[in-house]
Amino acid sequence: MLVGQDLLLASPLAVLRRLFVLVQTGLFWEAVGFTMLRILCGLILGVLVGCLLAVVTSAVPFLSALFQPLLHLVKATPVASFIILALVWIKKDSVPVFITFLIVLPILWANVCEGIRQTDVGLLEMANVFRLGRKKTLTAIYLPSVLPYFASGATTAMGLAWKAGVAAEVIAMSNHAIGYQLYRSKINLETADLFAWTAVVILLSVLLEALLRLLLKKRKGRRDHAAAD
Repeated sequence: MLVGQDLLLASPLAVLRRLFVLVQTGLFWEAVGFTMLRILCGLILGVLVGCLLAVVTSAVPFLSALFQPLLHLVKATPVASFIILALVWIKKDSVPVFITFLIVLPILWANVCEGIRQTDVGLLEMANVFRLGRKKTLTAIYLPSVLPYFASGATTAMGLAWKAGVAAEVIAMSNHAIGYQLYRSKINLETADLFAWTAVVILLSVLLEALLRLLLKKRKGRRDHAAAD
């Protein structure tokens, strides 16, 4: 109200009106769908590779010493640098998937490694004495120990994945993407659109993170119930 210029700072009412208009267009759902697909693909790849790498590096100290500096380097390097480099290597529509993967990978690796390290040695010795076998030891001892660390890493990675993925879309100007719409809004000085698309990113991030927490909570509840039985 003080600024009085929607071009500089759009009012909440103007943003809501614009968002209501956008939701009724096919362009909106196309951008949301492609962005979600890219980010979720990168997230899933990062989770799978991160967990696998954590298991391998925890079992083989040499590989841990080899990969640890590289993964710390990935965490320390600015996202924008990776995005620009990725534009040289791969197609622009694949850049958000690659960047999301790079952001998620070290987070899941570090958390799952910590969960493995924190596994109760006494329980592992007991499993060895009673000859539970690898499968039973994995499901009854390792998984309950790792799951809280995995859940923490996955929820953190979800939020960062959205930030990095959309940033990659903006810089790469990926087709059919929320990031491209943000860039177009900035170029055309459509401030209400800029805020509306930003609100969409925030809302999707919060909803998907809440869904992930719910799924992990249900998984934990089923595991606790099975353990009690």
